[in-house]
Amino acid sequence: MTSAALVTAPLGVVQPATAAAPDHARKAAGRTIAYTAWDGASALGKGKLKGLSPKGDALVLSGATGRRSYGGTAYDAGSWTSPWTTPKAGFTELIASWSAKTPGNSWIEVRVRGKAADGARSSWDVLGRWASGDKYVQRTSVPNQDDDLARVNVDTWASASGAGLASYQLQVGVFRKSGAKSKAPRLSTVGAVATKLPGTPVATSTPTGLASGVVLDVPGYSQMIHEGHSPQWGGGGEAWCSPTSTSMVLGYYGALPKPKAYSWVPQRHVDPYVDHAARSTYDHDYDGTGNWPFNTAYAAPLAGHAFVTRMASLREAEKLVAAGIPVVASISFARGTLDGAPISSSNGHLLVIVGFTPSGDVVVNDPAAATNATVRQTYSRAQFENAWLPTSGGLAYVVRDDAHPLPKGGQGSW
Repeated sequence: MTSAALVTAPLGVVQPATAAAPDHARKAAGRTIAYTAWDGASALGKGKLKGLSPKGDALVLSGATGRRSYGGTAYDAGSWTSPWTTPKAGFTELIASWSAKTPGNSWIEVRVRGKAADGARSSWDVLGRWASGDKYVQRTSVPNQDDDLARVNVDTWASASGAGLASYQLQVGVFRKSGAKSKAPRLSTVGAVATKLPGTPVATSTPTGLASGVVLDVPGYSQMIHEGHSPQWGGGGEAWCSPTSTSMVLGYYGALPKPKAYSWVPQRHVDPYVDHAARSTYDHDYDGTGNWPFNTAYAAPLAGHAFVTRMASLREAEKLVAAGIPVVASISFARGTLDGAPISSSNGHLLVIVGFTPSGDVVVNDPAAATNATVRQTYSRAQFENAWLPTSGGLAYVVRDDAHPLPKGGQGSW
């Protein structure tokens, strides 16, 4: 169920970023959140390109500038490197996310490096090796990267000191098998949320009223009915909260994959697209389906847009729900602290915020329910925020289609 980063955790248009662009950082109750994205070919073109060129709304590998051997195969290589990005306040954690397509034997590698306030720079650290499919390259995070100013904890890049870092730079390597005739890999969006967050209990936020009584018609899928499915992709049940939540949101947009994509799933399996989502988000080093950006990278080409961010309170989630956008949230809670939950406790669980009661409590689709029919739950606003904000830092997947633009007023979260 969990991303390892959670265990240790102490659509308007996305604004394209440049080195000088505002990042809408928000500092509230000691919480600093700054999401920055390079969305589309024009915004990505503000970075440094090697072997990539614009085509439509994306960058494609067009004239490889190097070679790389990986897994015994030679690949033509190109890269995109962002400008240095400096949030308004220092940050201690960063989570990147992206949208890309990698046809045939092609893949991408996402990297980050940082700069401290005194100008010291870290090495480039790998945040993930990712491909749309798994026939040629296995999706994986990369362990044992804790040599200097920061370390990689599965999907989260964390500074080595409490003082944090001042700025960061992202880089995406794009690779296709040398001599291959398949379509070129495409990079559409790259973003990151940089944060400095306390891990202490929070005061309950005051509802905005924007989503009062609003409940989105998100279909309910239970992860538990998949117990024992596909052991090579995590085995279903408690391990599949993240891909099940991602699938619920895709189902809401009518953006689930076509049956051909999951024709490999045994016919007796209910909701076979959940099995497919688990396979498509599986992290072979972490050995699980809870890698946060792997889930949004899977969802982005299907729905149109998806990214990982953090939120300062449920007030941001209310704005999204009012705009017709459900929110996948990562929570953690002890026994007796989340009344009505279908499981007694969890050190890392994903569910979907689908609405709010008139009093501001949270209506969710909780995939930990035993059946699809019992997925819909209502949780106390106060209990939910303390299961969400101090644990994962308010981590969320935002998945949307073109018909649902981001609302204004994300205040750092988008």
